[in-house]
Amino acid sequence: MNIKMQCCGVILLVVLLFFYIRQKRISLNTQRAFLQAVFVTLGCILLDILSIIVLNHRDIVPDLIVKFICKSYLASLVGVALCGLLYVCVDIYTKKSDYRKKTRKYDLAACVGMLVIYCLPIYYGYAKDGKTVLYTYGASVVSTYIFAVGLLIVNFHLMKKEKDRINPLRREAVRLWMLVWMGASLIQFFHNSLLLVGYMSAIGMMILYLKLENPESNLDRQTGMFSHSALMLYIGQLLGKEQKFAAAALVLNSPLHENGHSSRNRAAYMEVLEFLLHISGALVFKNMEDEFLIVFEDADTARDSVGRIQERFQAGWGNGGRYYIKFNIIFIPDVRVVDNAEDMLFLIHNVRQNSNESAQGKLVLADRSRVEQMYRDRETEKLLERAIDEDRVEVFYQPIFSTKEGRFTSAEALVRIRDENGKIVPPGVFIGIAEQNGAILSLGKMVFEKVCRMMKENDIRKYGMHYLEINLSVVQCAYEHLAEDYIKIMEKYEVLPEQVNLEITESASLEAKAVLLQNMEKLMAYGVRFSLDDFGTGQSNLNYIVDMPVDIVKFDREMTTAYFENEKAKYVMDHAIRMIHGMGLSVVSEGIETKEQFEEMEQLGICYIQGYYFSRPLPQQEFLEFVRERNGRNERA
Repeated sequence: MNIKMQCCGVILLVVLLFFYIRQKRISLNTQRAFLQAVFVTLGCILLDILSIIVLNHRDIVPDLIVKFICKSYLASLVGVALCGLLYVCVDIYTKKSDYRKKTRKYDLAACVGMLVIYCLPIYYGYAKDGKTVLYTYGASVVSTYIFAVGLLIVNFHLMKKEKDRINPLRREAVRLWMLVWMGASLIQFFHNSLLLVGYMSAIGMMILYLKLENPESNLDRQTGMFSHSALMLYIGQLLGKEQKFAAAALVLNSPLHENGHSSRNRAAYMEVLEFLLHISGALVFKNMEDEFLIVFEDADTARDSVGRIQERFQAGWGNGGRYYIKFNIIFIPDVRVVDNAEDMLFLIHNVRQNSNESAQGKLVLADRSRVEQMYRDRETEKLLERAIDEDRVEVFYQPIFSTKEGRFTSAEALVRIRDENGKIVPPGVFIGIAEQNGAILSLGKMVFEKVCRMMKENDIRKYGMHYLEINLSVVQCAYEHLAEDYIKIMEKYEVLPEQVNLEITESASLEAKAVLLQNMEKLMAYGVRFSLDDFGTGQSNLNYIVDMPVDIVKFDREMTTAYFENEKAKYVMDHAIRMIHGMGLSVVSEGIETKEQFEEMEQLGICYIQGYYFSRPLPQQEFLEFVRERNGRNERA
């Protein structure tokens, strides 16, 4: 009998193993399952060759040994089918305990099948003219097909049922492998002379290798580190083991590119890569251009290793340590505080966004409290998304009192959202999240449209109101098409531009000044006015008032409160008011809560007063009723 096909299959697998073992790789569960399948397939082909040899020499080999070897080959076919099923299960059952529990029944079925194969009779004889091909047949052979095909059917059913939990590429590759293998088995079953199973099994292994299991696919070609996709697989696997491990995100202030580095810094660039690639007891992954993930399976020694990394970066790089790279390290001492790999990356992203980027060389601890905050932020993000989609966004209005006219002449529009139970969610909970994920653009546009609709449906001039104030966030100020969008909305609702006053913040004027000024110029040309909100917080500077074309300056609640509690703050605010008035601008004082505060602000010459002394922010209908009633009488009384 000809064994050339089987020999080709052996050669294919040996070459595959040679290249596989020589490559840098991570010890992933899928890779171990793949290697198991390769070795079982290799053993199957070798047993196939050995069975052919003993059949051809049955005159000198005892019949018992011939049948045992032939049955061992048949049992290995069931083993190959089992390996395909276990390979898929690695993706489905990521937790080690779940994997063992769920796959035990498949192992048992395969063992029963092999036992049946060894117990049932097997025969061999010639096909065609009695001289051409020697083959095996009998109950043992039939049971092999029954158990092998049964495992294949279970595999296909599992891939269909759990398709959302399986890597699509893996599903496609395994399906192709199984179809090739099953097709070869059926052909061989009906045409005994075509010994295709062994060779096609090797082809199946090659398909898996090329599509999924080539270790080079897990490497970042630029740095030689493991890639983001490899990171996700590795973290998921470690979490599945339910054992303690640690991770550190090394965040560089600028991406570590070879291109763009001068020749004198190239040595430093290579030195950094060399250092990261040889951190003892750790695997290093390139997650983003400016971020590397260092994973320690031994969590107890991880903190010391992170300390050494921090010291090395502080020492400088290149010739004489002259090249310094600004960095921060986010350290997760026990990654089990998160549920999955995606959450770990989200935690790092969350910490980065909320950390002080000006602090360099800093070690930030991402512990359970930060994780809890992260999950709260994620729930808030989902709540905000649903509120926007389901139009559960509302606008409240806080009246602003004019000391000159002795009545309410304006109001600040404030956004609120409701949860599924109808409970109001305060802006302090969701505004920061909306700014981080970009939802503030759609949220701000929705609020502006609701305010314009309210002004169209209720002529605010009939209530003694001159204008309404609407806040602009930092992100909105950096949006190039803000002016065009807002002008379209005002035109849609036929709102007079002088009835709109947009509030900007000092931080906005710092971070997006150029774009903001362009938007302001277009809106002011249309007739809209601007206020500088929250003056007195952050990097307060009168230059902001000089630079920004605003009509009103609003002292925030903290500054107003400090005026009544601190003599220095009182001195600063007195002089700031004089300077602002000297520029021909009006002043709004926020946070006024008592009659005494109101009277003192009035004596200072504050033009507008806003605060709980008059009213909390009110829903639209309550606000309209409030100003209708209050503007009909003298508030000073």
